[in-house]
Amino acid sequence: NTSPRNMPNTLEQWYAAIPPVTRGYLTITFAMTVGCALELISPLNVYFNSKLIFHEYELWRLVTNFFFFGALGVDFVFHMFFLSRYCRMLEEGSFQGRSADFFYMLVFGAALLTVFAPFVNVQFLGTSLTFMMVYVWGRRNASTNMSFLGLFSFTAPYLPWVLLIFSTMIGSQPTTDALGMIAGHAYYFLKDVYPEMTGREPLKTPGVVHALFGTRRVAAAVNTTGVENRVVNRVAADAAAADAGRENNTAEREHNGAERAHEHAE
Repeated sequence: NTSPRNMPNTLEQWYAAIPPVTRGYLTITFAMTVGCALELISPLNVYFNSKLIFHEYELWRLVTNFFFFGALGVDFVFHMFFLSRYCRMLEEGSFQGRSADFFYMLVFGAALLTVFAPFVNVQFLGTSLTFMMVYVWGRRNASTNMSFLGLFSFTAPYLPWVLLIFSTMIGSQPTTDALGMIAGHAYYFLKDVYPEMTGREPLKTPGVVHALFGTRRVAAAVNTTGVENRVVNRVAADAAAADAGRENNTAEREHNGAERAHEHAE
């Protein structure tokens, strides 16, 4: 049995085992929530307000709104579970050993959500950013089977849609979830799909981000299989079209020759 004396060490080891970006996000989120609960910080000073940001220059709101998930309670615990689970699974999964790239994904998502925020009635974008992580994780784990409350099964890419429908059914506003799905799909397309289509990668992590994490930027080989396949298919299609054209021309010449021979015979 674990004695109380060993509990701090166990908790410390658990905390230290969390990858750096996930650990930082959870720490700041918990600290801000506790600060609001103790009335050291007011939620009114951290929420997203475009007028206060761009006219009163309260620029910290661009960042702080991503770290507040509501008062301490069941809803907060639910959000922390989703944040810790999918944030950590991404950083330890498809971003394993590449925390700088994972951090840049979050920066891209936060920037995109910030662009959307003035047009929708959303004051805190942390839930949307979490939903973005869920979307990207689902896309990158397409063969993973899941179950919703034991009622039905589905694969991971459908998880955001299931959660979106469920939150709408229980009366929650789907806007924050939908924004996260849009941001997640934008990242997935630009990072995983577009490079395969074109051979170009528009979302390379900048060197300054790698310097922040003390890592070096390694030129990753872009998967151009899709490009090569499309080129091969295009060449094959062009060749088939050319062959068909030649066959049609030959058949037409033969047909015209037969008509002329028939006219001469008459």
